[in-house]
Amino acid sequence: MKRLQSLCVSALAVLTLAGCERPPVDSVQRGYRGTGMEQVYNPRTLAEQAALNTPPEELPPASPDGPKAGQVYQNVKVLGNQSVGEFARTMVAMTNWVAPKQGCVHCHNAQNFADDSLYTKVVARRMLQMTQKINTDYKNHVGATGVTCYTCHRGQNVPNETWFKPLLPKGANSFAGDKAGQNQPAMTVGLSSLPLDPFTPFLLEAQDIRVQGDTALPAGNRHSIKQAEWTYGLMVHMSSALGVNCSQCHNTRSFGDWNNSSPPRLTAWHGIRMARELNNEFMLPLTDSFPAHRLGPGGDVAKLNCATCHQGAHKPLYGATMAMSHPELLTKSLEAGLPAAAASATTTGALTTDDLKTLSLLPASTAQPKVKVAASN
Repeated sequence: MKRLQSLCVSALAVLTLAGCERPPVDSVQRGYRGTGMEQVYNPRTLAEQAALNTPPEELPPASPDGPKAGQVYQNVKVLGNQSVGEFARTMVAMTNWVAPKQGCVHCHNAQNFADDSLYTKVVARRMLQMTQKINTDYKNHVGATGVTCYTCHRGQNVPNETWFKPLLPKGANSFAGDKAGQNQPAMTVGLSSLPLDPFTPFLLEAQDIRVQGDTALPAGNRHSIKQAEWTYGLMVHMSSALGVNCSQCHNTRSFGDWNNSSPPRLTAWHGIRMARELNNEFMLPLTDSFPAHRLGPGGDVAKLNCATCHQGAHKPLYGATMAMSHPELLTKSLEAGLPAAAASATTTGALTTDDLKTLSLLPASTAQPKVKVAASN
């Protein structure tokens, strides 16, 4: 009997430890000493991710001399200011980044390269402009590293990580109340009971994400527990997308305190607003351009979130500076017929009421975003 009990205890111990990471593990301090703000990394996991975050070999640079692509080719709307050689280099790079198996015909009609009948060409043109916008307007998020098509695509026609609005099950909103997508375990929120769509409120809409009060109830904070669960759902996604835990950005003694937060929190603050603006300015308007099989179950277009670029790494491609070899992606191209003044006028989006409150809490030395204030939210 005792032998059987010992075997049961041993089996239980093995099952319990199966959910733990086997040592050794590495830790990196992310905040002030004594606050426990450390990131724990498993070297074996990092080794597995290394191959997924290795950038491709760069093409040799092309000469900027000679006629411009817009003068030689027809219907060049974005990169017409490049020389023919530079233009060809960019096209080859994009093919390698997005459609290495299909080649040029993934976007182009082989009989007429100027033709816009393929939806992939229409989308690719807008994605070029989106990349340029990220690299010019959102340096507070991407820094000098920048992004290219490969940052998201990694040699595939469609990025691995995108999202659609989930269809609500029958009876989800009934007289018994709104389930808010809870208790339907989904990978978007780490298989937890949190709302399974944390993206629509914050990466498509501009709902208040700050729900932690700084005054005693009932005065001051009017956010509900349900709102807090949406916020935590997005935080779970961000943690998974970057391969980090809460202390990458927050001091867990006081999640809302900017003075005790680490610099990546401000980078993430800009990233949330960047994803929201890109989804609304670039992705949603392309809905009608996509065929039905490329849309979600509710007919919506694929949208981006943190994982679209990061794919499990705290910096996409571990900070590889691919964009520096492609200056055409670091500045905005003038579209044909668009006045220079209008084309150069940029903004990183309007501030919501919640944004204004957040900015008022930032330390004086913290770099704040260059944005315009919205007349209304």
